[in-house]
Amino acid sequence: MRLIILCLTALLVLIQYPLWLGKGGWLRVWDLDKQVQQAQKKNDELKARNAKLESEVEDLKQGTGSVEERARYELGMIKQNEVFIQVLDGNAAAVSRTPQQPMPSAPVPPSATPASSPSRSSPASR
Repeated sequence: MRLIILCLTALLVLIQYPLWLGKGGWLRVWDLDKQVQQAQKKNDELKARNAKLESEVEDLKQGTGSVEERARYELGMIKQNEVFIQVLDGNAAAVSRTPQQPMPSAPVPPSATPASSPSRSSPASR
């Protein structure tokens, strides 16, 4: 009787081996599922980034508002008859200047140069 129980136990272990450790076993499936979840997360992040870039491209193609914004913040340009005021500190006095080169109201041509302001504040600090 002991021999039969021992043989059945050994058979049970042999049957369970492919289920847990084989090519299509539970551990392999669990690992692949984890990899799929990571890939989906990365894809979602990339889709969000692509959507943001696509909307920015469309905005640049359609409107002059984004071109004006980029000219102001990245190139330091200001419109004609506009006065630029830069606040250095919460306690410091405001400094004003007049533009040296006015910003056109149409899209910015590539030959336009920024107004000279070596210590211009960034849009994030406003």
